[in-house]
Amino acid sequence: MLSLPPSARIYICHQAVDMRKSFDGLAATSSQLLAQSPASGHFFVFLNARRTLIKILNWDGDGYTIWSKRLEQGQFNLPKAVGDRLLLDLRDLHAMLDGVKPGAYYKRFSQPSHNLMVAS
Repeated sequence: MLSLPPSARIYICHQAVDMRKSFDGLAATSSQLLAQSPASGHFFVFLNARRTLIKILNWDGDGYTIWSKRLEQGQFNLPKAVGDRLLLDLRDLHAMLDGVKPGAYYKRFSQPSHNLMVAS
């Protein structure tokens, strides 16, 4: 499970990326495709064309780190809320990494629904 500092954001690249790229290649991709500085401390998520391999690039203050995961079956499912947005929240990233299908979970609201009738 990944933990992030409060100031970090998670950016996802919607274009398929050549997964032979390593630190420098992914850093250049984050600059070119996401228009973000790779040394910002944010997390950058990249997927291959078949969505069976994911890499996450992060600058941790003194160097880059890459976290990667390859699926033996199936593919990574992008959360419904992503659409054309570049930002993910941590919950969506964890759901994607755990293989949760986008329609299988929803956001709970802290306020109770007022449309429910209570039988007495």
